[in-house]
Amino acid sequence: MLKDAIEKIVTGENLTELEAKTAMDSIMRGESGPSLIGGYLIGLRMKGETIDEITGSAKSMIDNAAKIKLNSDYAIDTCGTGGDGGRTFNVSTAVAIITSSAGVKVAKHGNRAVSSKSGSADVLSELGIKIDIEPEFTKELIDNTGFGFLFAPKYHTATKNVAPIRRELGLRTIFNILGPLTNPASVKGQVLGVYDGSMTHTLAEVLLKLGCEKALVVHGNDGLDEITTTTTTKVSEVKNGTVIDYTIDPLDYNIPISNDKDIEGGDAKENAKIILDILKGEKGPKRNIVVLNSAAALYVGKAANSILEGIKLAEHLIDSGSALNKLNEILSYQKVYLQ
Repeated sequence: MLKDAIEKIVTGENLTELEAKTAMDSIMRGESGPSLIGGYLIGLRMKGETIDEITGSAKSMIDNAAKIKLNSDYAIDTCGTGGDGGRTFNVSTAVAIITSSAGVKVAKHGNRAVSSKSGSADVLSELGIKIDIEPEFTKELIDNTGFGFLFAPKYHTATKNVAPIRRELGLRTIFNILGPLTNPASVKGQVLGVYDGSMTHTLAEVLLKLGCEKALVVHGNDGLDEITTTTTTKVSEVKNGTVIDYTIDPLDYNIPISNDKDIEGGDAKENAKIILDILKGEKGPKRNIVVLNSAAALYVGKAANSILEGIKLAEHLIDSGSALNKLNEILSYQKVYLQ
């Protein structure tokens, strides 16, 4: 099965969505050996993954994952691909908490650090949020507080078949982009940061094919997988069943340009302190990048009608104490349940 797919891609032929799904199914179910899996992943990487190949692979991962069914019809995720060198401080994690304080349901999908000092799971642990909890409690958390963390290894257990091969290869493969496309809560809205600007439109098209209603796929032109404040950001937006491309410039929103050092993070402990300081009202470049990215999430979450409106709302949520109260509410709810 996987051998047939390899024979096709080494000649430069693209796989259909079904062929890609069938190939990934054989990997997820442990039906293919390490040599075939490695050959397939490298072959795809060399050829370049198409929209259909990514879509089929994502559908396979979703089919082979544990899932949760939320009470709400509309929830969002702020999960990015990572792989941007990890220079910032878990911006999307701060964004998820702030956005949930506006009444948006946020199912934050993530993992421990891979290429950075601190992944979303690491910093949430430092903030006191339990990450390795059962799916039914995560569902309850999201339904009742508006925020829950979906720890990827808990849901995507089938990927264990490929983890050692990926480590040995040491190269980016299709798996580096599948994480944000395979949220176990079947979210309908996403802010998805990517490490490669050439991928924004492709991944937006994939999200559309996967049933996403509203999304911003973003890449900072400084290399960040966030909407950056050091320069402009490339955006591909999923809206009304189509994809539109444009650029976000922080100056258009009266957000001053910062330098790399201004928005730098550290390890999980440092990043948790940065996030807490922002939630407590500390101003400066770190708050600015969080506000801009929160504005995008509030827009995708249908709490704001535009990025500009989202900026005003994000600032209010922080300054009024709503965002910090939301974090404390999550911690309290979790404490009562886990006693």
